[in-house]
Amino acid sequence: MPTYEYECMECGHRFEKFQGIKDKSLKKCPKCGGRVKRLIGTGTTVIFKGNGFYHTDYKLNASKKDDKKEDKEEDKKANNKGKV
Repeated sequence: MPTYEYECMECGHRFEKFQGIKDKSLKKCPKCGGRVKRLIGTGTTVIFKGNGFYHTDYKLNASKKDDKKEDKEEDKKANNKGKV
């Protein structure tokens, strides 16, 4: 659920409210009881859950695939040099 920011039209008090997307906007200021307006541009946030992102999460274009292939080949060569 997003956090929305409100501002009172009467006293200028700004506050945030944790609400569901389908919940109705607040109408009264908790401080003075005046009318409030919900501010635009707030209410969305990115939440990262899980163990993280991996290279398999996104489709690579052809040039990136070639770069990755070259990097892997260089890594293999470097690992083989250290072996007797």
